[in-house]
Formats: sequence, C-alpha cells, structure tokens
Amino acid sequence: MPLYHKLGIFPQKRHTQFEKPNGGLYYEQLFGTEGFHGNSSLLYHVHRPTQVKEILNSYSVEPKIAIGKNIKSLLLKGFELMPEDDFLDSRKAMLINKDCIIGLAAPKQSLRSYFYKNADADEMIFIHKGKGKLRTMMGNIPFEYGDYLIIPRGMIYQIDFETSENRLFYVESFAPFYTPKRYKNESGQHLEHSPFCERDFILPNELETHDEKGDFLIKIKKEGMMHEVVYATHPFDVVGWDGYNFPYGFSIHNFEPITGRVHQPPPVHQTFETSTFVVCSFVPRLYDYHPKAIPAPYNHSNIDSDEVLYYVDGDFMSRNNIEQGHITLHPKGIPHGPAPGAMERSIGHTETHELAVMVDTFRPLMVTEEAMGLDDGQYYKSWIE
Repeated sequence: MPLYHKLGIFPQKRHTQFEKPNGGLYYEQLFGTEGFHGNSSLLYHVHRPTQVKEILNSYSVEPKIAIGKNIKSLLLKGFELMPEDDFLDSRKAMLINKDCIIGLAAPKQSLRSYFYKNADADEMIFIHKGKGKLRTMMGNIPFEYGDYLIIPRGMIYQIDFETSENRLFYVESFAPFYTPKRYKNESGQHLEHSPFCERDFILPNELETHDEKGDFLIKIKKEGMMHEVVYATHPFDVVGWDGYNFPYGFSIHNFEPITGRVHQPPPVHQTFETSTFVVCSFVPRLYDYHPKAIPAPYNHSNIDSDEVLYYVDGDFMSRNNIEQGHITLHPKGIPHGPAPGAMERSIGHTETHELAVMVDTFRPLMVTEEAMGLDDGQYYKSWIE
C-alpha cells in the first residue's frame, strides 16, 4: 500500500462524532487528490476550516515569456539570482509549460507574516543552501542541504530558515508527484532493487495545534493569480489526522545509485515521476567497470522531452565550465552530449562525486524573462571544437 502516516488524535471510526474535551465537536476535513479517487487524509480541526472573513487583493503572478517556442540550448547562472527577503517574492519562474513551472528562489528571511497555499500545483522544493523547518497544518519537517520537500497542492504552510543564505530549486507540478512505479510492487511497497525505500522518507512530526481566532492572512496561488484571503481562525488548528496525502522530505544523499559495466541511461537515476515529467538525482557513484567503458554519457537525441539539469555540487564530468547553481536546458528537437574533450577525459576514471537534479518534461518548455536575465548567451555553441 502507499505510505500511511498519522499524527495527533482522531476518532476510531471516520465520519463520526469526535467530541472536544470541554464540549462541542471537532471539524473533519477530507484532504484528497484526484477527486475522491486519489490519495487522501482526514484532518480534524478545532474550528471550521471554511471561515473566510475577507479577500483583500488578487493580482497576477504569471511569468512573462521571453521565448515561447525554443530550440536553443541554454545555460542559466542560478547563483546570480539576487536574494530577496520575502519567500514568495524570491521565487522566480525560469522555465514553464502547461504541466509545470521550474524555478529558483533565494529567500533571506523566514515566512512568518502570512501563510501560503498553492491551490493548483504540488511543489517539489530542493534545498541547495540553507537549513530550517517546513511548518504545515499537518506537522513540521526539518530540512537541510540536499533535501527534497514534496508539498501536496492545497497544503497551507510556512517556512522557517535558520540561515540567511538560502538557495532553492523548485518545481510546481499540475499533476501529483509519485515515486516511480517500477520501484514498487502491486501494493505500492518499494521493492528490493529500488534505490531508496520508505524508511528514507522524512515524515511530518511536531504537530502544531493553535486554538486562535483573529485575522490570519493566507496567500493562495490559483490559475496564475495570487489571492490574499483573511481567515477567522489560525490555519494550524489540526488536532490529529491520518491517511496517505501529506508533505514529506527525502534527502538526495539517501539515493543509492545503480551502476553497471557500461554507461547506464538516465532512468536509473529517477527519483520522482508525474504523468507529465520525471525527476532524477545524480549522486556520487562508481563509474562503469567494463575494461573499455566510456564513463561520459553518449550523445543522445531529445526527441520526446526537454531536459533540464540543475547542478548542485562536485565535478560535472560531462560538461566544461559548469558551476554550482547552473541550470542547463537541452530542448527537444536537437541531440546533445558531452562537451568536446569530456568523453576522452572520462576514460580511466573510476568514480564521480557530482550532485545534480534533472527534470525531463514531455512537453516543450518556454523560457521566461527572468531566465534570460541569467542566460550566459553562449552555451548553445559549446559543442563547437
């Protein structure tokens, strides 16, 4: 079965009366996906979770497109993105299509003055620099360098940073995130050949329950708009919940690489999937051990997908002049491969210490104006000898 988790208190039988110690009833909420068909959890609130007092402002946050139909390979210098105090203001979309938004963020301060909810998309936030705690209505998750945070759509959350220098790579997905089907049996348990298993997940803990009335601002992102909604009660008023739909973390350092005698294709690095794209983790690993192996990846055609690589750490053997925080885009329609000299340079090497996150989308990606501000302008020529 999918991973089941629970926190706090809840009744033995669902959809039945759950009495408060001093009288009255707790309020049940189904938090589900894909209508009533997908994963779901049942939450129990101190107050009705429906008490909207006011909608203050609604404004567009749709990214501005610089290149709508792209054929050019790009290199974006991600660490040149200027840090900003506010969490949402710091988030900048780089590449988008109808299925996802891929972006960078460099927030300097914790998100405490309001709450945030993405009503349209599940979020995957990769922590490149920084340490802190994801605080949600379903419990808290500590995070540090190398952690993925998976946040289901509709989740109300804040983020506390212990650090002022924070660098995040994120993907908003309009389809739910799952771990790959081929790693799991018919019941959903991870198999022995999976590069990670259930005990590697960082599950919510430390459930906060606030019994407070007042004015609580939640910024809700929906259909390219940000709506500022004031609720009458604290959104973290859940006394307990159980189910299968909840935020969780996973460290890239717990991904166990799959290797072979000759170069292995990118799917061996797959970590998450949706119906419209996949996410892969490239981690330190032994190179191929055939006596005539070429560790560098072979040239391959991008026929069906756009390939995005976010470089985290280490020596990126297949490319020249790649640094931390760089993003490369290899669009569908043209082949790509190692930089000149990289194939020859890789022969005889026995291991790599690289860290990178890859997103392969099945639809072409559009390039935003924010991305063009970080573009090196020359990458598409980098295969010229």
